[in-house]
Amino acid sequence: MACAARAQEPASAGIPAEWALCPDTSTLPMYRPAADAAGKAGDRAGQPTDVSALALDVSGEQTTVLTGEVELQQSDRWLGTDKLTYEHGSERFHTEGPVRYQDRSMRLGAGRAQGDLARDVVRLEDVQYQFNAQAGNGHADVVELRGDQGTLTGGSYSTCPPAQRQWEFSASRIDVDQESGTGTARNATLRVGGVPVLWLPWVSFPTDDRRRSGLLSPTIGHDDRNGFEYEQPVYLNLAPNYDATLKPRWLSDRGLMLGAEFRYLGGTDARGTLEGTWLPGDDLAGIDRGLVRWRHSDRLSANWSFRADLNHVSDDFYFSDFGGSLRDTTITQLRSTMGLYGRGESWEAELLAERWQVASPIASELQLPYRRLPSARLRWQRPFAEWLELGLDAEAVRFDDELRGGGNRIDLQPYLEMPFGGAAWFATPRLSWRYTAYSIDQSLVPPGGDDSPVRSLPVMSLDMGAFFDRSFEWGGKGLVQTLEPRLYYLYSPYRDQDELPLFDTQPLTFSWPGLFRSNRFAGGDRQGDANQVTAALTTRVLSADDGRELLSLGLGRIHYFEAPRVTVPGAGALSDDGSAWVAEASWSASDRFSLGVAHQWDPDAVRTQLSAVRGQWRFGDRGLVNAAYRYRTDLLEQADLSFVLPVGGNWTLLGRWNYSLLDRRSLEAMGGVEWKSCCVAVRVLGRRYLREFSDEQSTGIYLEIELNGVGSFGRNTERLLDDAILDYSR
Repeated sequence: MACAARAQEPASAGIPAEWALCPDTSTLPMYRPAADAAGKAGDRAGQPTDVSALALDVSGEQTTVLTGEVELQQSDRWLGTDKLTYEHGSERFHTEGPVRYQDRSMRLGAGRAQGDLARDVVRLEDVQYQFNAQAGNGHADVVELRGDQGTLTGGSYSTCPPAQRQWEFSASRIDVDQESGTGTARNATLRVGGVPVLWLPWVSFPTDDRRRSGLLSPTIGHDDRNGFEYEQPVYLNLAPNYDATLKPRWLSDRGLMLGAEFRYLGGTDARGTLEGTWLPGDDLAGIDRGLVRWRHSDRLSANWSFRADLNHVSDDFYFSDFGGSLRDTTITQLRSTMGLYGRGESWEAELLAERWQVASPIASELQLPYRRLPSARLRWQRPFAEWLELGLDAEAVRFDDELRGGGNRIDLQPYLEMPFGGAAWFATPRLSWRYTAYSIDQSLVPPGGDDSPVRSLPVMSLDMGAFFDRSFEWGGKGLVQTLEPRLYYLYSPYRDQDELPLFDTQPLTFSWPGLFRSNRFAGGDRQGDANQVTAALTTRVLSADDGRELLSLGLGRIHYFEAPRVTVPGAGALSDDGSAWVAEASWSASDRFSLGVAHQWDPDAVRTQLSAVRGQWRFGDRGLVNAAYRYRTDLLEQADLSFVLPVGGNWTLLGRWNYSLLDRRSLEAMGGVEWKSCCVAVRVLGRRYLREFSDEQSTGIYLEIELNGVGSFGRNTERLLDDAILDYSR
């Protein structure tokens, strides 16, 4: 049996080398600074051996006896003892009494030692050892070191400190190969809390974080969609530039799902992943189900790259049934793209193909975006003088749909921009001309309409602003306050665009950035008419020491000189006078507390259009509380609370509650507990959530046991917690 598990990072990358969570810190010290252990193991044979002591006896013809603070140094190896006998001809030595040893990979203390420097062999008895680059340590009756090879007889291994053995491997024999980073144990027993939980006649395990073939940690869980679940990944280290992971997954209510992932590297900048799953004859659905994904990226030259992200799913319910997170279960449309992308000093270009697939029972083929087969786009901008810039946005697309038909569209927008400004002000007039031409399939041409319509109009804007600041003190701290007024005038004449098709155009969500957009629609099929001015004012309070923003307040609104007339289905009605007032605020009282507020007030309808509040409080080493409220007129009203709450020395409570005030029901409720020491972590989570596209509630229970420095067993809860609790990983 091979057991690679999910390898943990070494101490230098984050394992607490000082056992901060353990009350007992008894472990071997570093006998020599790491800088003193220079050289490589392969250089030892050609390196001299330096010997020092307080006294030496050279009365023997070929023997020297050293006593008092004896030290031997050869390349990266160091040995210290009180008395050592050295045979010059054979380069053998032995000690009387305790000995300390250290090399580039480990350090140890032993009752006695003997060695052969010519053969690069050291034998030690009654040994306590500690790896240098990770938390692993243990005991052995006998240790024999031959270069990078080591054999431990009657040995044990753990990442727990010696007096706090919360888990431990013990074996009659352990062979360690530092060159390959692999350990092999025979007649091995795993004890957790002193209780034997696993016996193996033979097991291979990693001693560092290098890739190797073997079993990864299994996933174990249960939910009411699939029943009991067990996944046993098998990692295959096929070559330095590619590998594979087989992922058989047993679902008690559905059957055996086969999964695999293949990763590869090509050249210096090419990489990709091919993965898929297949469940033949789902016992509940009665059909074959699966998913295929291919992701690839390749830098072709200094300016050009190729990227592909191709996806296909067997049915509309796949993500709802098998998704491992809330993000997966809410996928409604599956996107696939492939394209060439270029970038230079003053230009960006892309040539791509794009298609969509229905991935939800509430979506239909008629709701899918049109396929782009292909789409070409160019963005070019270049300064020609200190206050003059010319640019071009150009796009050519072939839209296609088997049910609705399609068409071709060319969208050109050359522009001239004059960015005037100084240290405390700016004024940027911009003039552009938007020309859009179509060639439409007959199925999309309205009765009596034109199959080659054209739209042409100017778009003019003037963006102006200023920056004022003052210094002051508050509570003994130096602060800087800014005052930033901004005016944005936009003019675009009305053009009747009702006969133009809607290939990719949707209304943009109105927010603070929307106050300064030149078009209120995404896509090229509609250019909003405008004769309007935005007035906005922002003030900030900054720390004078480091420039950190402590407080920010912003207020703005669009005033219409003429009421906008261009619209699309679902855009909603616009006021004749102006937009809603938009207010945003953020407050960072310290590095551990932040509060953000966004609010939109419609003075014509005398009501709130949108309101959002989010606060975060961090305390202690890992404590975290997030609270949020979201409201949008007639769409949603939700409260969201999540927390990581340390209680006691090693215990942590985890939870999230997302509640819909509009529907008066929980969207997701999650609770769990984590017990974590310096070398063991156990997490138990329960989750009940509303399945997307239905009124059904699903329940899941997840268990994960993590042995620090080796791996974890059970459900990987980190991704689930990252999705549920903002900044959980931080």
